[in-house]
Amino acid sequence: MTVVLISFALFSGLSAQGLAMPQTGIEISREISPLFPAAYYNNYLEERNMREAALPYWVFTETEFSHNKHRYLENESILLNNDILAFYGHPLSKNMGILGRHSKEELNEKLEVLAEEYRVAAGGRGIRKAFYIIFGTVWPGGDIGIIRESVLQEYIDFALENDILIFIDHQIGRFDPVDSLKRMLPWLKYPNVHLALDPEWRTTKPMQEIGTVSAEEINKAQRVMEDYMIENQIPGERLLVIHQFNWRMISSRENVESNFQRVRLVHCADGFGSPSIKRQSYAFNAQATNIPIKGFKLFYESGIAGAGYDYPLLTPREVFGLNPRPYVVMYQ
Repeated sequence: MTVVLISFALFSGLSAQGLAMPQTGIEISREISPLFPAAYYNNYLEERNMREAALPYWVFTETEFSHNKHRYLENESILLNNDILAFYGHPLSKNMGILGRHSKEELNEKLEVLAEEYRVAAGGRGIRKAFYIIFGTVWPGGDIGIIRESVLQEYIDFALENDILIFIDHQIGRFDPVDSLKRMLPWLKYPNVHLALDPEWRTTKPMQEIGTVSAEEINKAQRVMEDYMIENQIPGERLLVIHQFNWRMISSRENVESNFQRVRLVHCADGFGSPSIKRQSYAFNAQATNIPIKGFKLFYESGIAGAGYDYPLLTPREVFGLNPRPYVVMYQ
């Protein structure tokens, strides 16, 4: 008889040190590890591993082993071994970012070229490509225009075929951030879709004043997103990106939570300018150590009158040289 031994520690990221198996059951202890990468495993997955490890005569068939390994990989964080590189904008607007200035096929080609530069600078980590799509666009008065479903579906389908992630971003306007998030939740049925909220545009006076969301609203949004995933049996974790470049964009920032099991909060430094301004903005975000996973946004020169941009653009090596290192990078 062939016995197949499975190392649950390997799949779940648990340390094999401190593993004991007394007659009364199993105890698993582990040393406190750094936030990255151990924090990217879901707590419920670890608990399930311990329950399954406690079964005294658990032996997988070849089919069961293959299925079980696939299940664990589904629950592994995207950010464990990869960084994310995205092109940002609205597919139907040349004025709102690079995403609207090229076809999907051209964007994929350009993104792959840039991804190669980032792979060189990444020090052995992978680079996952992404389209970062404005889902809800704020209008004067704070009303929101939602992207046509057919357009979004077209980009999601293309992304699925080409191993590209999708982020959909709501500008909130005059509406409640949690209600805005709820509008996007059904799209999580697609395994490559992640969500974002942009506090800058949580206002009735876009382009005149900078909007704001509270820590309480961000925490509630994460809770609602996680509950939706559990209730709808959506596996693994998904990212939720929050943008910030100004102190007022997130009130009571020190109270933002980032310990949800199924939702990984990404704190993205937004805003354009010179390298010194960009670094200062990022340093301000870095002070929020309670939101440890950081993102960074860069702005291409578009040639559009009045549109801000970065000059010169930071290089991939300079981007990864920021402290702490960003794990989600986007270009508008």
